Amino acid sequence: MRVLIIHERYRHRGGEDAAVDAELTLLRQGGVAVDLLLEDNQRVPDGLGVARHLIWSSQGHAAATAAIRRFRPDIVHVHNTFPLLSPAVHDAARALGVPTVQTLHNFRLLCANALLLRDGKSCEDCLGRLVPWPGIVHACYRDSVVASTAMAALIGTHRLLGTWQRKVDRFIALSPSSARTLVAGGLPSDRIIVSPPVVPDPGPVPADNDERAGVLFVGRLSPEKGLATLLAAWRDLQVPLDVVGDSPVEGGAALDVPPGVRFLGRRTPAEVSQAMARAALLVFPTLCRENFPLVVAEALAHGLPVLASSGGAVESMIDEGVTGHLINPHDPAVWSRKIAEMTVDPALLRRMGRAGRAAYEARYAPAHILEQRLAIYRQVLDGRVV
Repeated sequence: MRVLIIHERYRHRGGEDAAVDAELTLLRQGGVAVDLLLEDNQRVPDGLGVARHLIWSSQGHAAATAAIRRFRPDIVHVHNTFPLLSPAVHDAARALGVPTVQTLHNFRLLCANALLLRDGKSCEDCLGRLVPWPGIVHACYRDSVVASTAMAALIGTHRLLGTWQRKVDRFIALSPSSARTLVAGGLPSDRIIVSPPVVPDPGPVPADNDERAGVLFVGRLSPEKGLATLLAAWRDLQVPLDVVGDSPVEGGAALDVPPGVRFLGRRTPAEVSQAMARAALLVFPTLCRENFPLVVAEALAHGLPVLASSGGAVESMIDEGVTGHLINPHDPAVWSRKIAEMTVDPALLRRMGRAGRAAYEARYAPAHILEQRLAIYRQVLDGRVV
């Protein structure tokens, strides 16, 4: 089998870029012939120059056409096409008779800011609308009416054209929660398959690790990640917190940092893995409904229990009271109380960590995901709707 992966990298590397890299490696290890058409958001022009690419990019169409003709894939697997490649890559594949699969890592097909988040709270005002005008009214994309109008045009145009109904053979939703939201937003339910991203295996967790200590946050320091709630909670805590991700300056946030909190900045995947192996608890205070928080799955793989915001995909990832806890994302007092309660009980954390590793092996181990990907590809090639 030959698979062409199409992806446009983000300016700041995140979970989606990591997931695409891991999937590329897994498919190759599984004996699949894989090629990669890669664009980079570093090339996005400043100002409104990018708007002409959003809806249908001639450059994206040409690049996809050339890659397909050169590699001759059986399947084109699309990840991110925003903003330079655009959905035109599906037209290129369709014109050359190659079926496409698209993994939906966010809600960009439904929502101007791709997060279903407004004013720090979950928002579904645009779901199901032909033109997502509330996103324009509220300037949901980069706090700009002009930019939000461009995003609304992208969403509305492809709904009118029937791009998602006619030009994509299968969508991969990363969680049951995401699949339900995507269907509510108008995507065809008979073309959506739930399958998690690839989460590399860091290896077995020691049966008794008494040296784990401290709490860990891993992620961008953008407002939707909920770090402000976490820092407010830390004013009443004596537990050390390590924050891995963009520095406050890079993240564009003016943060009032309480004692005991260390900002470690960006770290390599190997360094993040080491931090997870040392920590006693991962905190995930996100305010938005994440499709599949990769950091949570990585924590489970490392035998690290998770305290997470309730809502969205994480509710199918964390077994309440077994591998971690789910709590209100907006209440610092609740976070402070639960962190204190969990960190004074090392035996509880070890028990949850072991359960988390078992959950990872059962649900997210690379062998399972490879089997799922190959099954999806075979179903598409057989022309069956599942």
